[in-house]
Amino acid sequence: MTKIKICGLTRDEDVDYVNILRPDYAGFVFTSRSRRYVSPERAAALRASLRLDIPSVGVFVDSPLDTVVTLVERQTINFVQLHGGEDNVYLDTLRSYVDVPLIQAFSVTSSDDLKRAEDSLADFVLLDHGVGGTGKTFNWTVVQSFSRPFFLAGGLNADNITQAIELLNPFAVDVSSGVESGGIKDFDKIREIVFRVRNHKRLI
Repeated sequence: MTKIKICGLTRDEDVDYVNILRPDYAGFVFTSRSRRYVSPERAAALRASLRLDIPSVGVFVDSPLDTVVTLVERQTINFVQLHGGEDNVYLDTLRSYVDVPLIQAFSVTSSDDLKRAEDSLADFVLLDHGVGGTGKTFNWTVVQSFSRPFFLAGGLNADNITQAIELLNPFAVDVSSGVESGGIKDFDKIREIVFRVRNHKRLI
Protein backbone atom coordinates (compact mmCIF):
# COMPACT_ATOMS: atom_id res chain seq x y z
CA MET A 1 0.00 0.00 0.00
CA THR A 2 1.59 3.22 -1.15
CA LYS A 3 2.18 5.79 1.58
CA ILE A 4 1.87 9.56 1.18
CA LYS A 5 4.30 12.30 2.17
CA ILE A 6 3.31 15.95 1.91
CA CYS A 7 6.50 17.98 1.94
CA GLY A 8 7.39 21.63 2.37
CA LEU A 9 5.03 22.66 5.15
CA THR A 10 5.65 26.25 6.21
CA ARG A 11 2.40 27.65 7.61
CA ASP A 12 0.07 26.86 10.48
CA GLU A 13 -2.61 26.28 7.87
CA ASP A 14 -0.44 23.64 6.17
CA VAL A 15 -0.28 21.67 9.41
CA ASP A 16 -4.03 22.07 9.87
CA TYR A 17 -4.58 20.59 6.40
CA VAL A 18 -2.32 17.64 7.14
CA ASN A 19 -3.95 17.01 10.51
CA ILE A 20 -7.34 16.83 8.83
CA LEU A 21 -6.35 14.78 5.77
CA ARG A 22 -3.78 12.57 7.53
CA PRO A 23 -1.10 11.61 5.02
CA ASP A 24 1.53 9.23 6.35
CA TYR A 25 4.39 11.75 6.60
CA ALA A 26 4.85 15.53 6.75
CA GLY A 27 8.03 17.23 5.56
CA PHE A 28 9.94 20.30 6.73
CA VAL A 29 12.69 21.71 4.50
CA PHE A 30 15.87 22.94 6.20
CA THR A 31 17.86 24.12 3.21
CA SER A 32 17.90 27.84 2.46
CA ARG A 33 18.08 26.98 -1.26
CA SER A 34 14.36 26.25 -1.11
CA ARG A 35 11.55 28.78 -0.95
CA ARG A 36 9.92 26.32 1.46
CA TYR A 37 12.72 26.70 3.98
CA VAL A 38 11.74 26.82 7.64
CA SER A 39 14.03 27.65 10.53
CA PRO A 40 14.54 25.07 13.29
CA GLU A 41 12.46 27.25 15.59
CA ARG A 42 9.61 27.52 13.11
CA ALA A 43 9.71 23.79 12.43
CA ALA A 44 9.53 23.07 16.17
CA ALA A 45 6.40 25.20 16.44
CA LEU A 46 4.81 23.46 13.46
CA ARG A 47 5.75 20.02 14.81
CA ALA A 48 4.08 20.91 18.12
CA SER A 49 0.81 21.43 16.25
CA LEU A 50 1.17 18.34 14.04
CA ARG A 51 -0.60 15.13 15.00
CA LEU A 52 1.74 12.90 16.99
CA ASP A 53 0.90 9.91 14.80
CA ILE A 54 2.15 11.68 11.64
CA PRO A 55 5.97 11.41 11.53
CA SER A 56 7.80 14.59 10.57
CA VAL A 57 10.60 14.36 8.02
CA GLY A 58 13.47 16.84 7.94
CA VAL A 59 14.89 17.58 4.48
CA PHE A 60 18.58 18.57 4.39
CA VAL A 61 21.19 19.38 1.75
CA ASP A 62 24.79 18.88 2.93
CA SER A 63 23.95 20.11 6.43
CA PRO A 64 26.44 19.85 9.31
CA LEU A 65 25.83 16.74 11.37
CA ASP A 66 25.18 18.70 14.55
CA THR A 67 22.32 20.58 12.85
CA VAL A 68 20.60 17.33 11.94
CA VAL A 69 21.31 15.66 15.28
CA THR A 70 19.92 18.60 17.26
CA LEU A 71 16.63 18.57 15.34
CA VAL A 72 16.27 14.83 15.97
CA GLU A 73 17.17 15.09 19.65
CA ARG A 74 14.62 17.87 20.13
CA GLN A 75 12.04 15.63 18.42
CA THR A 76 11.32 18.27 15.82
CA ILE A 77 11.82 15.55 13.20
CA ASN A 78 11.32 11.78 13.25
CA PHE A 79 12.95 10.95 9.89
CA VAL A 80 16.01 12.44 8.15
CA GLN A 81 15.93 12.98 4.37
CA LEU A 82 19.25 13.81 2.66
CA HIS A 83 19.31 15.58 -0.71
CA GLY A 84 22.94 16.59 -1.08
CA GLY A 85 26.25 14.85 -1.64
CA GLU A 86 26.10 12.88 1.59
CA ASP A 87 27.86 9.53 1.29
CA ASN A 88 27.72 6.29 3.26
CA VAL A 89 30.35 7.61 5.68
CA TYR A 90 28.03 10.52 6.50
CA LEU A 91 25.13 8.10 6.98
CA ASP A 92 27.19 5.83 9.24
CA THR A 93 28.34 8.77 11.33
CA LEU A 94 24.81 10.15 11.61
CA ARG A 95 23.57 6.74 12.75
CA SER A 96 26.11 6.74 15.56
CA TYR A 97 24.30 9.77 17.01
CA VAL A 98 20.63 9.22 16.22
CA ASP A 99 18.30 6.27 15.86
CA VAL A 100 15.74 7.40 13.30
CA PRO A 101 15.04 6.21 9.74
CA LEU A 102 17.23 7.78 7.07
CA ILE A 103 16.06 8.58 3.53
CA GLN A 104 18.64 9.37 0.84
CA ALA A 105 17.53 11.14 -2.33
CA PHE A 106 18.92 10.46 -5.79
CA SER A 107 18.41 12.42 -8.98
CA VAL A 108 17.60 9.83 -11.64
CA THR A 109 18.92 10.35 -15.14
CA SER A 110 20.45 6.94 -15.91
CA SER A 111 20.95 3.39 -14.67
CA ASP A 112 24.15 4.56 -12.94
CA ASP A 113 22.05 6.72 -10.64
CA LEU A 114 19.93 3.71 -9.76
CA LYS A 115 23.06 1.67 -8.99
CA ARG A 116 24.15 4.32 -6.50
CA ALA A 117 20.69 4.26 -4.98
CA GLU A 118 20.81 0.46 -4.71
CA ASP A 119 24.11 0.73 -2.81
CA SER A 120 22.93 3.39 -0.36
CA LEU A 121 23.05 2.46 3.33
CA ALA A 122 19.95 4.57 4.02
CA ASP A 123 16.80 2.87 5.27
CA PHE A 124 14.93 4.24 2.26
CA VAL A 125 15.90 5.93 -0.97
CA LEU A 126 13.99 8.66 -2.74
CA LEU A 127 14.04 8.91 -6.52
CA ASP A 128 13.54 12.38 -7.92
CA HIS A 129 14.06 14.63 -10.90
CA GLY A 130 16.54 16.84 -9.08
CA VAL A 131 17.16 18.42 -5.69
CA GLY A 132 13.44 18.44 -4.95
CA GLY A 133 10.56 20.84 -5.37
CA THR A 134 11.17 21.33 -9.08
CA GLY A 135 7.69 20.27 -10.14
CA LYS A 136 9.17 18.10 -12.90
CA THR A 137 8.97 14.36 -13.46
CA PHE A 138 11.78 12.14 -14.72
CA ASN A 139 11.74 9.12 -17.03
CA TRP A 140 9.84 6.65 -14.84
CA THR A 141 10.52 3.69 -17.14
CA VAL A 142 14.14 3.69 -15.93
CA VAL A 143 12.87 2.76 -12.45
CA GLN A 144 10.64 -0.17 -13.37
CA SER A 145 13.35 -2.73 -12.60
CA PHE A 146 14.52 -1.04 -9.38
CA SER A 147 14.59 -3.65 -6.64
CA ARG A 148 14.41 -1.83 -3.30
CA PRO A 149 11.48 0.09 -1.79
CA PHE A 150 11.58 3.78 -2.59
CA PHE A 151 9.89 7.14 -2.23
CA LEU A 152 8.90 8.58 -5.60
CA ALA A 153 9.11 12.37 -6.00
CA GLY A 154 9.27 14.93 -8.77
CA GLY A 155 6.30 16.49 -10.51
CA LEU A 156 3.63 14.35 -8.88
CA ASN A 157 0.09 15.73 -8.88
CA ALA A 158 -3.52 14.58 -9.05
CA ASP A 159 -3.28 14.05 -12.81
CA ASN A 160 -0.40 11.56 -12.74
CA ILE A 161 -0.34 10.06 -9.24
CA THR A 162 -2.45 7.01 -10.16
CA GLN A 163 -0.32 6.30 -13.22
CA ALA A 164 2.84 6.55 -11.12
CA ILE A 165 1.54 4.04 -8.58
CA GLU A 166 0.33 1.60 -11.23
CA LEU A 167 3.60 1.77 -13.16
CA LEU A 168 6.11 1.74 -10.33
CA ASN A 169 4.39 0.59 -7.13
CA PRO A 170 6.52 2.89 -4.94
CA PHE A 171 6.71 2.49 -1.18
CA ALA A 172 5.60 6.13 -0.91
CA VAL A 173 4.86 9.16 -3.02
CA ASP A 174 6.37 12.50 -2.00
CA VAL A 175 4.41 15.56 -3.13
CA SER A 176 5.14 19.25 -2.66
CA SER A 177 4.56 21.63 -5.60
CA GLY A 178 1.80 19.31 -6.89
CA VAL A 179 -0.39 20.25 -3.92
CA GLU A 180 0.20 24.00 -4.15
CA SER A 181 -1.62 26.93 -5.73
CA GLY A 182 0.28 30.15 -6.13
CA GLY A 183 3.19 28.69 -4.19
CA ILE A 184 1.25 27.75 -1.05
CA LYS A 185 -0.30 24.49 0.07
CA ASP A 186 -3.86 23.97 -1.19
CA PHE A 187 -6.28 21.98 0.97
CA ASP A 188 -8.30 20.71 -1.98
CA LYS A 189 -5.21 19.54 -3.85
CA ILE A 190 -3.88 17.68 -0.82
CA ARG A 191 -7.30 16.11 -0.33
CA GLU A 192 -7.38 14.98 -3.96
CA ILE A 193 -3.94 13.38 -3.73
CA VAL A 194 -4.82 11.58 -0.51
CA PHE A 195 -8.10 10.39 -1.98
CA ARG A 196 -6.53 9.09 -5.18
CA VAL A 197 -3.71 7.23 -3.43
CA ARG A 198 -5.95 5.76 -0.76
CA ASN A 199 -8.63 4.90 -3.31
CA HIS A 200 -6.02 3.14 -5.42
CA LYS A 201 -5.07 1.08 -2.38
CA ARG A 202 -8.60 -0.24 -2.19
CA LEU A 203 -8.57 -1.21 -5.85
CA ILE A 204 -5.33 -3.25 -5.87
